[in-house]
Amino acid sequence: MRTPTEPCPDSPSGRVSKDLKKLLNLSYLRYTNKTRAEGIHDLPALSCNTSVLPDYIALYNHPADYHRTPLTAVAFYLYDSEFDGKDGLYNAIYYDDAKRQQFFRERFAGVNFFISPDVSQFGDLDDLENHYRIKKSRVIAVWLAMELGAVVIPHITFPTMASIDFSLDGLEDCSVVAFSTKGYVSDPVERAILEESVRYTVDKLSLKAIVVYDVCATDENALEIFKYAIESGVEVVVPNNMLKERNAAMKGGASDEG
Repeated sequence: MRTPTEPCPDSPSGRVSKDLKKLLNLSYLRYTNKTRAEGIHDLPALSCNTSVLPDYIALYNHPADYHRTPLTAVAFYLYDSEFDGKDGLYNAIYYDDAKRQQFFRERFAGVNFFISPDVSQFGDLDDLENHYRIKKSRVIAVWLAMELGAVVIPHITFPTMASIDFSLDGLEDCSVVAFSTKGYVSDPVERAILEESVRYTVDKLSLKAIVVYDVCATDENALEIFKYAIESGVEVVVPNNMLKERNAAMKGGASDEG
């Protein structure tokens, strides 16, 4: 089988007369071919070594907050259908939908920081689907970096500790990553898993900073969860966000659920 860049034999001159990437639904290679592939499944690699960190996190579905501060990061801590539906950015890249991609360029105009999409994964879901979702997040991250010139901080997400290595493949050149505590703080089992994943990530990557999406009224729980990182010399920042502000304003607003 020909590769997407090989000459088309139907062309008398031997020159490529068709856009094979588009015809074969491989348009995303225009972006991933500009980075390297890592791990046994060739995940697109990311690089994030910013010394300037976000001071506010705006969710994708609240564009009015995208420019709350000059250092606001846009994140995707939402149900997948809200950012990865049929009209989402991944499909626009995958199907080379120029009009839809332009929509996202305009939507994100002036945004300097992103946290890569927090795609949902589950321990009882098939590995192919879990892995594919990580790949989709990486493709979107590469597009955001290349098309918008933005800093994209990779979000660490995984279905089980047994599969966390796959999620870290391709992040070897990242000294800054992101985690979310939402849904982990109040559940002792989930909290222990998050703490273990933080420890494992700190030991595996050469980190300088971790950006934490946390919606509790205070940072006390988040800082305790990331205690190992702090003791290892990693800077842990917990930017403000809309749900955190709301919980701080509510009586007893310590919920991590939003």
